[in-house]
Amino acid sequence: MIYRKFLKRVMDIIFSGLALLVLSPIFLVIAIAIRVDTRGPVIFTQKRVGKDKAPFKIYKFRTMLTFEDSFYEDGTPIENYDRITKVGNFLRKTSMDELPQLINIFKGDMSIVGPRPTLQYQVEKYNSIQVRRLEIRPGLTGHAQVSGRNSLSWEEKIQCDLNYVDRITFLRDINIILKTVLVVLKTEKVEFTRPDSISKHSGDVRKDVENS
Repeated sequence: MIYRKFLKRVMDIIFSGLALLVLSPIFLVIAIAIRVDTRGPVIFTQKRVGKDKAPFKIYKFRTMLTFEDSFYEDGTPIENYDRITKVGNFLRKTSMDELPQLINIFKGDMSIVGPRPTLQYQVEKYNSIQVRRLEIRPGLTGHAQVSGRNSLSWEEKIQCDLNYVDRITFLRDINIILKTVLVVLKTEKVEFTRPDSISKHSGDVRKDVENS
């Protein structure tokens, strides 16, 4: 109980603060690469729902063309997968596009481990049990993300999240973090937020326009 109410947040602050400091050169390199690759902002933001239904803006490195560059010369819109930039494709494969969420963690919007942040319209579909997913801060990674990834249905992911909400411990968080690191190092994509390839009912959906 002490870990859930106090120590978990302390760990989030220490971990995210140190990570932002150590990774700052990598942030700079990625930012330069994005600007050289395509025009547009380096950071993509989107409104998400956090703990106790509090809204916040989630941060990611931009991996897709901006709205202005998302049409062919004849005015036909470019398909989502064709809108992913060269740099963006690398960032997605390595999960490095999620690194700016360390800022969300440091600010207190998110936690290192927890259910992935969701969109408002998805919250409106939650029943009285599923809404308990919002009792804690959303996470950079979570139990659902290292428990089958894309093979899990939306309902199974929600159940994984609820299981985590009821059983938060320091050792469990460390276990999830280590599993996430191993998966990323093996370049086996952990499903953080890849809405272009999932249904509108799954846990994370990115809008077609990344500057919304």
